[in-house]
Amino acid sequence: MSSHGSNKAIFAALAANVGIAITKFLAFLLTGASSMLAEAVHSLADSGNQGLLLLGGKRARREADASHPFGYGRERYVYAFIVSIVLFTVGGLFALYEAFHKWEHPEPIDSWQWVPVVVLLAAIVMEGSSFRTAMKESNVTRGSQSWVSFIRTAKAPELPVVLLEDSGALVGLVLALGGVGMTLVTDDGRWDAAGTAGIGVLLVLIAIVLAIETKSLLLGESATKAHVAAIEQALVGPGVASVIHLKTMHLGPEELLVAAKIEVDAAEDAVQIAEAIDAAEVRARAAVPLTLRMYLEPDLRRAVARTGDAATGGGTPTGGGSPSAG
Repeated sequence: MSSHGSNKAIFAALAANVGIAITKFLAFLLTGASSMLAEAVHSLADSGNQGLLLLGGKRARREADASHPFGYGRERYVYAFIVSIVLFTVGGLFALYEAFHKWEHPEPIDSWQWVPVVVLLAAIVMEGSSFRTAMKESNVTRGSQSWVSFIRTAKAPELPVVLLEDSGALVGLVLALGGVGMTLVTDDGRWDAAGTAGIGVLLVLIAIVLAIETKSLLLGESATKAHVAAIEQALVGPGVASVIHLKTMHLGPEELLVAAKIEVDAAEDAVQIAEAIDAAEVRARAAVPLTLRMYLEPDLRRAVARTGDAATGGGTPTGGGSPSAG
C-alpha cells in the first residue's frame, strides 16, 4: 500500500486535533471543567502522535546502508509503538489522575456554562471529518475485511493508529459532553469527574490495543496468506517443479523478505538452475504489489524427508534436500 493515503489521513487528523486542542484548553480556562482539560490533553497527545507517525514515515525512507542492509522500513513500527506509550501515559493516565482529583474535590461549572457544550459539539464535527477521511483511505486497501480484522492484520501502522485515535476521540467527546451536561443539570462536579474517568479508561484500552498490534509488527510478521499463496504459485514454472518450503517476513509495510527452498531438476546444470531462479524471482515480484527481497535455494526432493528439515518446519512429508543444503 502506498503511504500517500496514510499521510492524507494523518494530516487530516493533525489539523483537526491542533484546532480542537486549542479550543478545549480555552474552554477549560474559562470553566475549570476537568473533562475539558482531559480532552485538551488527549487532543494534544493525538497531535504529537500524528507528528511521530510522520517522522517515522520520513525516517523509514532512508536508504539501506552497511549497518542496516535491509533498510529502515520498520522504523514506522517503532514510532507507532511510541504512539501507544504516549497515548497511555499522557492521555490515559493523566485523565485518570485528573478524574480522581476532581472526584475528591468536585467543583460545579459556574461561569461560561455554554462554552464547553459548544466546544465539544464543534470538536465532534471536526473529529468526525478526520475519522471519515481515515475510513475513506482505509477502504482503499481494506477490501471485504471487517474493521477489526483490518486493524489486526494491516501491515502499515498509520491508518489503524489514526482510526483508533479518531474513534476513541469521538467516544471521549461524547463522554465529556455527558459529564459536562450532567454537571450543568445537577450542579454536581462529580459527573464531570466521572466523564473524565471514562475518557481515561478509554485511552488506556486503546493504547493497550495499539501496543499489542505494533509489538507484533516489530517482532516481524509474515506476509498475508493471500500474498504467500501468490508468491508460492508464481515461483513454480520452467525449471522450478515445486516449492519445498517458503518463509516470509515484513521488513516494512511495503517491503517483504522472502526465503524459499525450491525443487529443481537434478539433470540441469548450474546455468540452467540460475536462469530458472532468475525467472522465478521475476514472476514472484510481478505477483504481489510489494518490494520483495528474495533468497532462493535450489534443492532436490527425496523420497524421505530429512530430520533437519522436519525440525525446522521445512520440507514436506515427501520432500527433503541434498546433504549440503542449508
